[in-house]
Amino acid sequence: MKYKNSRQLFERAQQSIPGGVNSPVRAFKSVGGTPVFIEKAKGAYLYDADENKYIDYIASWGPMILGHAHKPVVKAIQQYAKNSTSFGAPTELEIKMAELIVGMVPNVDLVRMVSSGTEACMSALRLARGYTGKNKVIKFEGNYHGHADAFLVKAGSGLATLDIQTVPGIPAGVSNDTLTAPYNDLASVVQLVAENKNQIAAIIVEPVAGNMGCIIPKTGFLEGLRELCDEENIVLIFDEVMTGFRLSAGGAQERLGVAADLVTYGKVIGGGMPVGAFGGKREIMEHIAPIGNVYQAGTLSGNPIAMIAGYTTLKELKNNPEIYLSLEAKTTYLRKGIDEVLKKSTLPFVINQFGSMISIHFSDKPVTNFEEASQCDIALFNELFHFMLQHGVYLPPSAYESWFLNDALAFKDLDKTIRLFKKFIKSKK
Repeated sequence: MKYKNSRQLFERAQQSIPGGVNSPVRAFKSVGGTPVFIEKAKGAYLYDADENKYIDYIASWGPMILGHAHKPVVKAIQQYAKNSTSFGAPTELEIKMAELIVGMVPNVDLVRMVSSGTEACMSALRLARGYTGKNKVIKFEGNYHGHADAFLVKAGSGLATLDIQTVPGIPAGVSNDTLTAPYNDLASVVQLVAENKNQIAAIIVEPVAGNMGCIIPKTGFLEGLRELCDEENIVLIFDEVMTGFRLSAGGAQERLGVAADLVTYGKVIGGGMPVGAFGGKREIMEHIAPIGNVYQAGTLSGNPIAMIAGYTTLKELKNNPEIYLSLEAKTTYLRKGIDEVLKKSTLPFVINQFGSMISIHFSDKPVTNFEEASQCDIALFNELFHFMLQHGVYLPPSAYESWFLNDALAFKDLDKTIRLFKKFIKSKK
């Protein structure tokens, strides 16, 4: 693989964009080297500025669940763009989108569209505080809920990738109201609640974490959070920006059988366009302006192009539930293939998988929280990343990120990836 054009573009980008990228993980700072600049994508493949082709295991960090440039989505966007790209006024499409979400997701009565996952989580937290009249929030180490001030405390992949321990610009008061606990450690949450009696507005959690690799909730963890929130009048928020409409048509709530009070969405919900949403129980959502006093607004909320891209994607997922079976079958096939290869090596490893999310950790013990993820062999993952990149496989450029499969992947792509793992292992001998 040659990267002459990508190198030139990166040098040029650094003259006008901080770090040369518009989202930090794209800078390849953790894995080293020059980021690859993508020109186009189709189906399961990415094509960069040097005409290199890659099997894509990021899927734009989740949204492209059906594959890139999916014809029905592209056609719908083109059709609606003729009418204008924005109105700043209500449209029927927004209603159809809300009705579709409410019809697909258990325990969501009302939904408000926003423009990003960060905005969705920020708004849900404000709503929880306004609803309960309390200020403190509990989040989990390694869970990332966007870059709003309240969430950048022990926030997982992005900060870990860049080795940022504290974030300047966040007032101490905000940090003091954000309490953290280890993921999968229910006892520590119970203790925090006891130490801050009647002060906790919300507990926000990634039901299946994706920002320290794919981390699966232990049996009883989410159920315990639900019970605790019921007992203590705390709003339970599921951050389903990653898992929403990816793990099942009803997201993690449906797949895991645990009901949240509020849920946040992004990624898949926009079919690749910038979009987010938060929704939940009517009694809580009715505190949002204009019917309540908790203010939230957005000029481009419900943008028609984002709505039609998301609506078309969700409609296809709802009407074709076999897509989820196909995605999980492909992900399981990949996991088993890589597992067989790595078992024949001397390398310690753990593979975590839930649905079409998967991550590989070079560790000799289970990886169930951020501390365990950070103790893995990051340098070895970085070697794997560059080896795969050189051979046409695009992995997340950080050991702290989940991989996301898309349904356009063929078994020949998975077989090639497994063969490359064999080749990588041989190169380590």
